Amino acid sequence: MTNTLPITRALLSVSDKTGITEFAAALSKHGIKLLSTGGTYKTLKDAGLDVQDVSSFTGFPEIMDGRVKTLHPKVHGGILARRDEPGHVDAMNEHGIEGIDMVVINLYPFVKTMQGGGSFDDCIENIDIGGPAMIRASAKNHDFVTILTNPADYDAVLADLDAHKGVTAPLRRRLARDAFALTASYDTAISTWLSGQLEDKEAFPPRISFAGVLSQSLRYGENPHQNAALYLTEGASRPGAATAKQIQGKELSYNNINDTNAAFELVAEFDTPSVAIIKHANPCGVASAGSIIDAYNQALICDPVSAFGGIIALNRPLDAATAEAITKMFVEVIIAPSVNADALPFLAKKDKIRVLETGAMPDMNEKSRTYTRVASGFLVQDSDTGRITEADLKVVTKRAPTAEEMADLLFAFRVGKHVKSNAIVYAKNRATVGIGAGQMSRLDSSRIAASKAMDAAKALGQDVSLAQGSVVASDAFFPFADGLIAAADAGVTAIIQPGGSIRDDEVIKAADERGLAMVFTGMRHFRH
Repeated sequence: MTNTLPITRALLSVSDKTGITEFAAALSKHGIKLLSTGGTYKTLKDAGLDVQDVSSFTGFPEIMDGRVKTLHPKVHGGILARRDEPGHVDAMNEHGIEGIDMVVINLYPFVKTMQGGGSFDDCIENIDIGGPAMIRASAKNHDFVTILTNPADYDAVLADLDAHKGVTAPLRRRLARDAFALTASYDTAISTWLSGQLEDKEAFPPRISFAGVLSQSLRYGENPHQNAALYLTEGASRPGAATAKQIQGKELSYNNINDTNAAFELVAEFDTPSVAIIKHANPCGVASAGSIIDAYNQALICDPVSAFGGIIALNRPLDAATAEAITKMFVEVIIAPSVNADALPFLAKKDKIRVLETGAMPDMNEKSRTYTRVASGFLVQDSDTGRITEADLKVVTKRAPTAEEMADLLFAFRVGKHVKSNAIVYAKNRATVGIGAGQMSRLDSSRIAASKAMDAAKALGQDVSLAQGSVVASDAFFPFADGLIAAADAGVTAIIQPGGSIRDDEVIKAADERGLAMVFTGMRHFRH
């Protein structure tokens, strides 16, 4: 690969014209001939630059409403010819093909058109064909051609031209890599969109791809010896930690983003003012109440020890009273759809706290997919949008839940959806009072949740566990009665669980013997 190559002719055809006039003018000062198409040609011509139209270069007009303008041997031959291959040089001479040493391209705004609600026909017309063809040709032949697909790279190329009278091999190769990544992500967006347009949708097509755009490099990953970065999915607009505006605080870490995402997704489950406190991607306190400050205070009661250094998510604007309460404790991140102006002075007193404003809440009914990396591949599944209402429940015990118990059961089961399996959630008055998460045994999760409820009572100066008079939710069925019995011993009065165990009768009998009400959901919420 030749280290530095001079540039004699550049083809410029861009949809995003940011900085293109200044860049073209700088190329012209280096004696580089300018070749262009359509709107870019007009922009450069109007700026007084000496630029040749592609149609005069090829001797062939643009046709079919511009669908065909650069798909011509004089363009692609000029890009793809190897200058060190005699046969290629002979072909250029024989067919009057002049070399094109630089190609400056960005693509029709397909994603923007799609996100803007463009019609099917508008989206189709914004699928670029000539652009990707030239990008791929230039990137393939980067031994001899410089490909630019991002205005952010203009300065680096001009610096090379100023310093070396050409573009160096390392820069050409890096630009080629970025060019292929662009066309791959562009095609991914189109393929994903087209899949959604099919009447007979395949659950999982023969091939699947996803693409991301680098948002920021992170200090490190889960641990300091791991490198990490945040990428945003093109075409996606779900509010959350990845796209939020940071109002104040230190730079977000890998763990911050992961935990904050978990917290915000959880709190979005509820329509009433709600707060979730998360530690290591598991909730340590969740509550719904009449106001956001009351929800915060109730959520904190559940496990104030674990809440230290946690993530606080709200589904309502962060107001002054709640900001003042939260900042009395060390927290890593606060995330809310908006932040009231009167909250800012309290937050400023703890300026290291990361405060994120999302602008909206995510739609929990939105269909999407989740991806999990495994060796040599990745697992794909639909996101868990399952929701249980009272109408879905089956009362299986002699006693039916009271109205108050029913409300708490539905609340607890919805929280359990966001707790790592095996998950046990105790709740009372739409607030968690004990959570057992991520245990290999459901019995252990029950015992941990009961222990947390007792610890919370002691923190309040009470002798009676907060689990007394509460309800309990299990994310999956009780395989034995022992987990239910542990919850009953802690003082619960009602249970919600999926059911489906071969020992359901045994579990139901244990509930009846203790005067408990129990309902089956028929739906489980494993979370690994």
